[in-house]
Amino acid sequence: MNQNLHQAGVKLLNALSRHSDLIMQVYLSGQLDESRYSSKVIENLTQMGVLWRPEENVPLRLKSAVRTLLEGSLQDERNRQLDANIGAALDSLKTVAQHYKEALHFNRFAESQAYLSDLTEHVYALAEALANAVRVLFGRINNEFGYVSSVDAKIRENELAQKQVSELLNQIELFRFDELSELAGSNRELRQLLVVTLQQSFSRVTQELSVVQARLLALLGRFREFKGRTRLLKGFLLHMEQQPDFAPTDYTKLSQVPVMFNQAAALINAAAVDVNNVEHESELQQLVSSIRVIKRQNRHVDKPAVNIPVESQSHVELDDTQLRSAVEDYFCEVIDTGQRITALEYHQRHALEFDAEVWLYQVIGGYQGLTEEEQAYFAIEASGEPHPVYTGNYLIHDVELGLR
Repeated sequence: MNQNLHQAGVKLLNALSRHSDLIMQVYLSGQLDESRYSSKVIENLTQMGVLWRPEENVPLRLKSAVRTLLEGSLQDERNRQLDANIGAALDSLKTVAQHYKEALHFNRFAESQAYLSDLTEHVYALAEALANAVRVLFGRINNEFGYVSSVDAKIRENELAQKQVSELLNQIELFRFDELSELAGSNRELRQLLVVTLQQSFSRVTQELSVVQARLLALLGRFREFKGRTRLLKGFLLHMEQQPDFAPTDYTKLSQVPVMFNQAAALINAAAVDVNNVEHESELQQLVSSIRVIKRQNRHVDKPAVNIPVESQSHVELDDTQLRSAVEDYFCEVIDTGQRITALEYHQRHALEFDAEVWLYQVIGGYQGLTEEEQAYFAIEASGEPHPVYTGNYLIHDVELGLR
């Protein structure tokens, strides 16, 4: 331990404690009122580096390091300065890490411990600087830049904060964890400091800065909205001052109403039945159950009884077989020709006796009856139009079948 350095530090801290009232007066007012304090105290604090005079005939001020210490400890919302010099800090980290590895290589363990202590301090200082920058930004956002009064000043402070966020993000991009990992090698202490600690700080700061950017943009939109409303109100007040006898015109008596006042009420869309809406299922069921079927018999027309021959079940099965056979022939013709053929076109060309609607149903059913492997060879497309009354229903006019 350097005894002289220790004594100098204790002496400085004692001086800060004894003259805390003077230091806070300079911090709050920005300059020192030399008439209130003795010249010996002022000279002593100047020699210690607490106070300094930028130019001749200029009042004494606090050193930037002391001001930064107070701003960080007091969490002063007026702090607008962010330390974004990450590149220089990373270069310093790499240099100290190389000193540490060299001292270990030559078995200078005492020297290596000193370098490791310096490296640890540098890493934690960098992580603290990043966290402090984000904290300062969040403090200014949560206060909505309350340390300035006008909306224009708030907009300028918001734009400054956005520039600082962009600069921080650009500086954070200087982190090269592959280089840091290669520099750390297999050394556990170096990997813990250069990879684990810095990467955790990098991830946390990156996520928080994205939140900061979003909130800054939202605040900027609010400020500009306030500014627009304020400008409109000021314009109206100025107009009333220049023309105190102004009275709004009754626009209902004009033949040409301004667009601003000529706003019609929104039209209600035509009601349409949606049979696919589950929420309407109970109401639809009640409506359907209330429908009554009225059957009227025409009694004044007496028609003689006609014997209607009943077709046998085998004949019906034969017709169904013929329909399926015709669908198979349709599929085979599509395969042989390799062309896309519509179902109605095939129906008309071969003059099939089946009803067109039954034919379309059978074609669709024949395609759906195929296995997934067989369906993969065909491409079927239905042409039609939505139902004009019942939404969710689609009317099929024709079906086109082809090969994929």
